[in-house]
Amino acid sequence: MSSSANTAASQWLEQLSAMRAAIAELKLPQTNGDEDSYNPSADLDLDDDDLSPSSPIDDIWDLMSEDDEEEYSEESFEHEQAPAGEQAAGVGSHEWLRKSCEEAANKGAGLDAKSLQEHISAVLASDSSDDELQMTLADILGFGELDLVSDIIRNRKQLLEKPAEKPFGLLTKAERNARLRQADAEHKSAALGAAQNRSTEQYPHVYRVHEAGNSLSAAGKKYSLPMGSERLEREHYEEYSIPAAKVGVLGLGQKLVQINEMDGLCKRTFKGYKTLNRMQSLVYPVAYTTSENMLICAPTGAGKTDAAMLTILSIVAKNTSPNPAEEPEATDFAVRTADFKIVYVAPMKALAAEITDKLGRRLAWLGIQVRELTGDMQLTKSEIVATQIIVTTPEKWDVVTRKSTGDTELVQKVRLLIIDEVHMLHDERGAVLESLVARTERQVESTQSLIRIVGLSATLPNYVDVADFLKVNRMAGMFYFDQSFRPVPLEQHFIGVKGKPGSRANREHIDTTAFEKVKDMLELGHQVMVFVHSRKDTVKTARMILEMAQEQGCGDLVDPSMHEGYTNALRDVKTSKGREIRELVAKGMGTHHAGMPRSDRNLIERLFGEGVLKVLCCTATLAWGVNLPAAAVVIKGTQLYSAAEGKFVDLGILDVLQIFGRAGRPQFQDTGIGMIVTSQDKLQHYLTAVTQQQPIESQFSKKMVDNLNAEIALGTVTSVPEAITWLGYSYLFVRMRRNPIAYGIDWSEIQNDPNLVQRRRELIVRAARILQTSQMIIFNETTEELRAKDVGRIASQFYVLQTSIEIFNTMMRPQATEADVLKMISMSGEFDNIQSRDTEEKELMRLKEEAAPCDIDGGIGTQQGKTNVLLQSYISKANLEDFTLVSDTAYVAQNAARICRALFMIALNRRWGYQCLVLLSMCKSIEKRVWAYEHPFRQFDLPQAVLRNLDEKGSSANIDSLRDMEPAEIGSLVHNQKMGTTIAKLLDNFPTLTIEAEIAPLNRDVLRVKLFITPDFRWNDRHHGKSESYWIWVENSETSEIYHHEFFILSRRKLYDDHELNFTIPLQDPLPSQIYVRAVSDRWLGVEGVTPVSFQHLIRPDTESVYTDLLNLQPLPIKALKNPLLEEIYGQRFQHFNPMQTQLFHCMYHTDANVLLGSPTGSGKTIAAELAMWWAFREKPGSKVVYIAPMKALVRERVKDWSARLTRQMGLKLVELTGDNTPDTRTIRDADIIVTTPEKWDGISRSWQTRSYVQQVSLVIIDEIHLLGGDRGPILEIIVSRMNYIASQKKGSVRLVGMSTACANAMDLGNWLGVKEGLFNFRHSVRPVPLEIYIDGFPQQRGFCPLMQSMNRPTFLAIKSHSPDKPVIVFVASRRQTRLTARDLINFCGMEDNPRRFIHMSEDDLTLNLSRVKDDSLRESLAFGIGLHHAGLVESDRALAEELFANNKIQILVATSTLAWGVNLPAHLVVVKGTQFFDAKIEGYKDMDLTDVLQMLGRAGRPQFDTSGIARIFTQESKKAFYKHFLHTGFPVESSLHKVLDNHLGAEVSAETIGTKQDALDYLTWTFFFRRLHKNPSFYGLEISAEENNTIVAQQAANEYMIEMVDKSLSELEESKCLTIHTNGDVDPTPLGKIMSYYYLAHKTIRMLVKHAKPDATFAEALAWMCRATEYDELPVRHNEDLINVELDKGLPLEVGKVFEEGLPMWDPHVKAFLLLQAYFERIELPISDYVGDQNSVLDQAIRILQAGIDVLAEMGFLGSVRMMMGLLQCVKSGRWVEDGGLAFLPGVDGEAEGRRVRDGKGRVVGLVEATTMAKGELEKVLREVGVPVAGLGKAMKALAQLPVLRVGVSDVTALGMTVNLARVNAVTDAQYRIYAPKYPKPQTEGYFVVVSDAVKGDVVALKRVSWPSPDKSRGGSVARPSTKAVIKLPESSAERKLKVVVVSDSYIGMEWGVEDVEVPAPPRVVEDVGKPEKGGDGAGMGRRMVGDDVGRPEKEGR
Repeated sequence: MSSSANTAASQWLEQLSAMRAAIAELKLPQTNGDEDSYNPSADLDLDDDDLSPSSPIDDIWDLMSEDDEEEYSEESFEHEQAPAGEQAAGVGSHEWLRKSCEEAANKGAGLDAKSLQEHISAVLASDSSDDELQMTLADILGFGELDLVSDIIRNRKQLLEKPAEKPFGLLTKAERNARLRQADAEHKSAALGAAQNRSTEQYPHVYRVHEAGNSLSAAGKKYSLPMGSERLEREHYEEYSIPAAKVGVLGLGQKLVQINEMDGLCKRTFKGYKTLNRMQSLVYPVAYTTSENMLICAPTGAGKTDAAMLTILSIVAKNTSPNPAEEPEATDFAVRTADFKIVYVAPMKALAAEITDKLGRRLAWLGIQVRELTGDMQLTKSEIVATQIIVTTPEKWDVVTRKSTGDTELVQKVRLLIIDEVHMLHDERGAVLESLVARTERQVESTQSLIRIVGLSATLPNYVDVADFLKVNRMAGMFYFDQSFRPVPLEQHFIGVKGKPGSRANREHIDTTAFEKVKDMLELGHQVMVFVHSRKDTVKTARMILEMAQEQGCGDLVDPSMHEGYTNALRDVKTSKGREIRELVAKGMGTHHAGMPRSDRNLIERLFGEGVLKVLCCTATLAWGVNLPAAAVVIKGTQLYSAAEGKFVDLGILDVLQIFGRAGRPQFQDTGIGMIVTSQDKLQHYLTAVTQQQPIESQFSKKMVDNLNAEIALGTVTSVPEAITWLGYSYLFVRMRRNPIAYGIDWSEIQNDPNLVQRRRELIVRAARILQTSQMIIFNETTEELRAKDVGRIASQFYVLQTSIEIFNTMMRPQATEADVLKMISMSGEFDNIQSRDTEEKELMRLKEEAAPCDIDGGIGTQQGKTNVLLQSYISKANLEDFTLVSDTAYVAQNAARICRALFMIALNRRWGYQCLVLLSMCKSIEKRVWAYEHPFRQFDLPQAVLRNLDEKGSSANIDSLRDMEPAEIGSLVHNQKMGTTIAKLLDNFPTLTIEAEIAPLNRDVLRVKLFITPDFRWNDRHHGKSESYWIWVENSETSEIYHHEFFILSRRKLYDDHELNFTIPLQDPLPSQIYVRAVSDRWLGVEGVTPVSFQHLIRPDTESVYTDLLNLQPLPIKALKNPLLEEIYGQRFQHFNPMQTQLFHCMYHTDANVLLGSPTGSGKTIAAELAMWWAFREKPGSKVVYIAPMKALVRERVKDWSARLTRQMGLKLVELTGDNTPDTRTIRDADIIVTTPEKWDGISRSWQTRSYVQQVSLVIIDEIHLLGGDRGPILEIIVSRMNYIASQKKGSVRLVGMSTACANAMDLGNWLGVKEGLFNFRHSVRPVPLEIYIDGFPQQRGFCPLMQSMNRPTFLAIKSHSPDKPVIVFVASRRQTRLTARDLINFCGMEDNPRRFIHMSEDDLTLNLSRVKDDSLRESLAFGIGLHHAGLVESDRALAEELFANNKIQILVATSTLAWGVNLPAHLVVVKGTQFFDAKIEGYKDMDLTDVLQMLGRAGRPQFDTSGIARIFTQESKKAFYKHFLHTGFPVESSLHKVLDNHLGAEVSAETIGTKQDALDYLTWTFFFRRLHKNPSFYGLEISAEENNTIVAQQAANEYMIEMVDKSLSELEESKCLTIHTNGDVDPTPLGKIMSYYYLAHKTIRMLVKHAKPDATFAEALAWMCRATEYDELPVRHNEDLINVELDKGLPLEVGKVFEEGLPMWDPHVKAFLLLQAYFERIELPISDYVGDQNSVLDQAIRILQAGIDVLAEMGFLGSVRMMMGLLQCVKSGRWVEDGGLAFLPGVDGEAEGRRVRDGKGRVVGLVEATTMAKGELEKVLREVGVPVAGLGKAMKALAQLPVLRVGVSDVTALGMTVNLARVNAVTDAQYRIYAPKYPKPQTEGYFVVVSDAVKGDVVALKRVSWPSPDKSRGGSVARPSTKAVIKLPESSAERKLKVVVVSDSYIGMEWGVEDVEVPAPPRVVEDVGKPEKGGDGAGMGRRMVGDDVGRPEKEGR
């Protein structure tokens, strides 16, 4: 050996041994590491499969293959050859070698001596150079034997002289058999694992017998066939036969897993099995008990499906109770089916169907649903939800996961992804699998959820790569089983037929050869399957085999007549429709393909299985879809026609393996025979592939552009670095590192950049540039940002290639015709491979003439011409003869439908109206196969003749004219009387819509459009299914530009509801004369409605926005206040007023001018309002200031702020007046500042004449006055009008200060408020902290949650880019969204380097805070620094979230819009995530008010900390322009008074400010509505033509409009009996009207009570009356709450269906109120936290409604009902049912025991009245009876002591009246007289009803409310034991009468005190003035009446 080689070798060995020692010390598991001992100068040609992914270059020893007996061909190292050394004596003989081997074996080289010697001889015989041998031998013998190695190499020639045992092909037969027998014996006696411990990496689960396989050389390019293969040459063909491998047996120490030893879950699933087979037993521990990712490589038929079943059961086990792991004996399981999904991806639809069936049957006992989701089998949303295992194809699953959202819920629940036949990676479709796995793996990392990936595949050579790609731990989840695991070993024959491929001779040879092979098999008695590649060919081949058999006289081979099942078979086959089948079965042949009817296929499968048929000719679908094995399979020919490629292609390797997998039936044969007959040129291809001698490579780079686009559209890739990471998950990346040369990467590159970052960047950037040129994405090369554009999203969603998009970009134009569209579709990239052949030309010409109505330019010779003809003939339903055309047409149609949809979406996106119509009808034509010009009834199954008649009649038979005809007329029209009725029925089912439009201009440039949609058809499930969908768009009539479009879904459930769409469209000059509203069905041709909307009466209001400029003034110091107290207060916060306040200062602080101040949220308006307050207290001492804020939350914030900051310091009293907080009159009288809501102030100021404090108001501050336009606007209007009216009546003026955001019509508002010099309307830009607003549009999603979901990642990116460490508020639409959004943000954090980046507090702080949290979702999110905030949280949680956020302990707050209003928490960044919310009334989503959005934006920017704030608004693309427009100009405020005028007029009539109709008109002139009606008549529906605007005519029209409005309102009120109208126009109030006004109820509520009232109502009726009140219309019903209501209803005593006879739906708010009240009486836990708040608001309104109800019923004299209503009132306050008994509400009482006690009536019935007067001992006994524990007695007694004990007496009885005296015997415990009502949310005071009724007739004679006098009023009696008297006036009566007086408590169930039989004398005959109301003290608030506060409420008059 030359010295250089020697030194090199010794260096190698030294380094190596040092390294091995080092590694050994580390005691690592045996995996490859990164090693630097590689010498780059050696020129390597690496292509191996066994280099680990950690580094592409590994130690040289891994280049050896793993097999013992084989050729080595190490070409990699070609150093100079060393001359053979001299021979040493005695050394070099074979004997010497044998001895040396024995010694070596004893030292433990791992093989026995004989194998060693054979191995060495084989190695020496190879053509390797000596240097390579040195390495190899050292490896075989071990490094202790280096001397021996050099001896052997020196004597290489000598050792080779005597013919050593030659390897492989050249052995004699005897030798070969002997060797096989010996090997077999050794194999059987050896343990499976032992022969493997060589130096290569050892994997625990790789089971290969080393003789079994061919093997790869280091370069991966050479292969050798397995042992014993032969090659034969024949005249017509050459044949390779590869013998069957021996079946393996169990290794030592392994046993099969017995089914009865498994747990109950597996036992019942594997029913009928005794044991698992060998492979499954080896897989079982990993598959079932761990969650490792797995790759199982095993031959077809080894039982992989059951291995997959184990992994499925493993997931199921985790979601069942009992858990089988803990209770292995259990056999009954409850599966939590909602918690998981399993996805099984199968490569073919046929296979998917088989798997679905298999899994479905096996898992049915667990109630697990398995469904197929493929191109053929679509699933609805609800089906997907109900399914646990979804079996799908790669493409379909790709489409599902591509939609960012569509099915996120589905995608997020996936726990296991099984990919069958992973070796598809090599195939064209492999790229899809790669993108799927990459997407899943990224999801696992991003959501931190565990998705287990299990790959199943046939045996493949580079399984390690695939395992790495699937992220399988090689040491745990990688299983490889060789051919010995086939249940039936396979003998393979590869036959290459001579002759030029495709020539006639070649085809004939293939036929004869195939026949010859079939004959051989039949002679052996085997059944044969012959696989051919087209449906037609099956019959042809069957006939050919029969003919040849007859010719050669061996027809009896196939003759079935001897078989016992033959006669039955003949009988069965008679039923078949197929002529060929009947003919062939009789002769013992069968055919099978997907084109046959199902029944025929099943029949053939059965007959073949029974053995009646000897030969079955079938297509490959049989191999995939049906498990039907045969002893032998023959693949005849390997050319099959692919429509996708447009030409003949080679049969895929997958198919060959699958077909071979059908050979051999475990029950019958011990080997299967597989033959493939192909042309000679393809022989090697199949030989190498099938005997797995080619590593599988990635196909990803070809599909890179489209896959990248899909990820960008999905939002998972937003920048180049992210894309690089994404690419790192692909198989392409694994292979690029393993086999760089094949991907054009040279060694130097992979050395400098071992992770190929640069290479991946190049690939990505190249793809991104291509996408950008096609306008599919925005690629910013400097920031490397990638953003999706709509076209890209559409392409991704519809799976359209980028190449097609490029063509569409150039070809699309707004006015294209059908022909252009067809041409464009035909040119798209999907059809590039359709090729036109000469053979088809004739037929194509015929089709073009007969079936293609549209012109085709370019002739049919081109690809696009052919595609075009085929597409048109498909729509025309033409008959095709040539079978290739049939499959081409199917391919074209399938793709064209999808492409056409994509084109439609693109046109919609470009707003091309005309184009949209053309494209949408083309989509439907392709889907329905009906041309748009044909009669739409072709979409129904009608006889051809009828359809022809309809077509010929043209327009006289269109849908509209048919609808006008009688059935008989239609019958004669189509010359078929019977069809007349059928067609008439179908006309009813034809889903047309009628649309009416209302338009209202908001300002000059924006028009609001309201569409009312009514379906005019009858629903028929057969035609319409669950829902019908429509595209609705508004277009310009002249240019057909689309202004707005939406997708409208009409569901069967809501067919008869009102459908309303609201949106705005821009108005440009010049105005079109009209616009068209189109409604086009998404599925039905001919359903196209168009409604023209004329602009003739449209008057565009002038947009006269007056803006105040901010002057450049010197900021005023606070000294300017000239009031030391005030200066001190403000000095704590600032020293100077801000510029805006400075400009306002004089006007606010020194003048009494009315002011309208418009400026952005956060600009310091509150301080400005305070200045006006100080003016009032200074100039008008003793007067009151009223501050009105439109929301409770704002009131509370203001009260909190002012109480802390101003009132105490200034010595002022402040009172809060809201629904939650009603203080008594005295408090209000003494207060200086009243902070209240509009409703409350309206209710109080209605009786201003009698309430002195309303007249003392000198200043009214109305905050957020722009809410005039909202639902509650009318109340604000009334208040302002009333305050002005009061001021005009009472000489003193009331100063008005209105505050709003900048509004567009400030002048109008100002004029109405009476503002002259005080108008300040600042622009949005006037903010102390400038605000940057970004509006992002999101593509429309089907569904709200998906849309919200698609915004989550952008939200996270916005936080990262704008505000990485400053506080952020994210506003969402609902409480549920807060949770979902927070969860997603947490997931995104999980992908960051620092997942807790949003927390800014120490661990201890965090733990402490988390322990205080009650809500689980909040606790989960706080741990990541994200807070939640919504009204459903308990107060403490909300406060905690606010506090942590305010102190910057957490960085993000996800909140609902209430936060924007109620809590002043600014942030640096505000994200408004979605601008819609769910509105239960319309059961759909509504846009938020612009004011809400502005308020949210106002929270951005913190004056103390930031120099700028940032706001991002995420909304739908279609709303973007709207927000852009109005956020800058401000929103014009319009009135909505005209909608609710009646209630307000009613109140004024009751207050007697309106006495005539004229008064009502005058009253209207004070309102804002009056001003706007003249300015914007079109908005209010007042039709004036544009010319007449602002003329006298217009004035008159407006007056008439108002008169009509007043008339309508008054007559509505009259109908509700709330007033009476006289003929002369006078209007008088009625008692009912006064009740309505007093209790602040809607007149409809009164009307409802009067309508339903009856003398003796039951409890249920009374409750239902109350719940029907109009006040509950607004009770929110959120998404899916109807389902909760149904559940709730089941558990409550009163059934909704029985109580509400009108059959209200479960989502009705009144039903919800009814259920919540029952739940309150029952005291049951409410299902969700939202219901708690709702229940409070129901209770809140209840008292007011009940009090009014009592009055109304008393007015009608119904004693029974009045008493029932009182009882209901007591129940509401006590929180119990009437029948629960009086004691039930005491603490500790068991309600049921008390109820029983009352019902049984045992002993004395103890009510509350008795209980208060009983002796203590007796009482304790009763309490113990009803379950009060001894310890709880004290508490119960204490509560009882609070109850009143009354003494009631009657005095001064005269004919005209009497006095009822009440005195409380026991002392009052609470100075405020509060009652004991632990369940009622708000404090209530003690009160009584005095009811006087006629003892004889039983009518109500008089009713009066009584309460104790307030402490300062009670002069004589001590406060402790108050007394009072009620003076009752009686109605006149001429006779004397007996009356009954009862005093009823309004709070405690069953408490009443009576005075029986009061004798009233007949009256003396003196006439006296009766019935004038007496003046008395003042009443406070609603629902509670002080004694004598009977203002405006007449006593009971006689009826």
